[in-house]
Amino acid sequence: MENTKLTIRISKSRLVKAKAFAKENNTSLSRLVDEILGQLPEQKVRKTSKIVERLSGSLSPSASIEDYKDHLTKKYRA
Repeated sequence: MENTKLTIRISKSRLVKAKAFAKENNTSLSRLVDEILGQLPEQKVRKTSKIVERLSGSLSPSASIEDYKDHLTKKYRA
């Protein structure tokens, strides 16, 4: 595994707490962060938002933007 340098910004109080924790556990801050990040679950990259996934299929694939605008005009016309 190749290591790489990372610059992050965190609050000073969290940094102090993390350094103390690392020292108490005989490890470095870099190792601590690497271990914590290593515990993150593998996730698929989302290509669409949750709302798009939820609404997927609710509009005919052949509908155009104009069809959608017409639908909204009719639906919300006072």
